[in-house]
Amino acid sequence: MSGIQIVAYEPAHQSHIRAIRDAVFMQEQGVSPELEFDGLDPSAMHVLAVVDGEYVGTGRMLDDGHIGRIAILRNYRGLGLGAKVVQALVNEATHLGYPRVYLGAQTHAVDFYAKLGFTPYGDEFMDAGIPHLSMEQSLT
Repeated sequence: MSGIQIVAYEPAHQSHIRAIRDAVFMQEQGVSPELEFDGLDPSAMHVLAVVDGEYVGTGRMLDDGHIGRIAILRNYRGLGLGAKVVQALVNEATHLGYPRVYLGAQTHAVDFYAKLGFTPYGDEFMDAGIPHLSMEQSLT
């Protein structure tokens, strides 16, 4: 089984979401657990990427259209899964009638998000010790 699933942050999916984000953000990038798990997950919409029955990627969207926590396990990068995760969230935002979606892109990922239709705005900022740039996409 492979694909993208829109899921709630409930026990059946929570451990997979947390494990992927732990591996990518905390282990690889050194983000603290307090910053990574900010208490907003229960009210967010989540996506899980599945390859051959294994959960390998995730992302979330808050109810104001803020997309974040896009993470793909190292061994599964370069397969287009990150784009599918982001696109699933954008599609859901469109379906829900959101006027726009926005995110804070790590600066190395700005081109990735630009190819998905996001436009940068504002000045570079630091988040969890990592440089970011705000980006948005109008859905109207």
